[in-house]
Amino acid sequence: MVTKPTLHTCISPALLHLYDLNNAIVVIIDVFRATSTIASALKNGAMAVIPVDTVPKAISISEQIGGIAAGERDGKIADGLSHGNSPLEYSPEFIGGKNLVLTTTNGTRLLYMALENGADTIITGSFPNLSAVCDYLLEQKKNVVLGCAGWKDRYNIEDTLFAGAVISRVKEAFTIHCDSSVTASLLYEQQKDRLLEFAPSLTHYHRLVDRFGLIEDIRFCLTPDVANVLPVYSEGKLLKYPFSAQ
Repeated sequence: MVTKPTLHTCISPALLHLYDLNNAIVVIIDVFRATSTIASALKNGAMAVIPVDTVPKAISISEQIGGIAAGERDGKIADGLSHGNSPLEYSPEFIGGKNLVLTTTNGTRLLYMALENGADTIITGSFPNLSAVCDYLLEQKKNVVLGCAGWKDRYNIEDTLFAGAVISRVKEAFTIHCDSSVTASLLYEQQKDRLLEFAPSLTHYHRLVDRFGLIEDIRFCLTPDVANVLPVYSEGKLLKYPFSAQ
């Protein structure tokens, strides 16, 4: 009898230490907006996205490599930076052939936590690259932890919705004994045909739309496969998979 790999969903970074990340693929999920922006930048020709945990580090690295320093804190462009965390900001004309050095409130922080907890492989996922994520997980046949970035360690719905979308496509290939995965799957099945209509129920929607008017960002972040590339973390960078010869 062939044993299927396992799949778990971690609904908050504060719970990540409870999961075995060794020999597992960790999917970093920050739908609004880091992982949507990463997919967008790589789809539009960025050489790499370099995730960092602080603004000074983003500025320093970008100066060293001639890259673009970008990021947000609490939903707005971080002090000291000229570019933010909008997936619509990184057009082919702007980002093509360049490195994006990105720092965000939740997503890049979770990636570093996964590294510190021994993650074997790290990829990033959001609705814009849903199919690429699912295809990779099915291809690799390894244990999976879907890591939801949440909001400052608090639970949020949009990341859990994406986890549910992944589960709906790959569940037959995995052993799933995980209540948070069941919850994610049930939530997604309930809302999958009305994600945009459901969005105003989400607290982070109001942070981004009421305060900053970012409704088009929300639309992009909830639209499947509009930036269908797979970012894989390798040696400090998120690169489009399969990797090209440098």
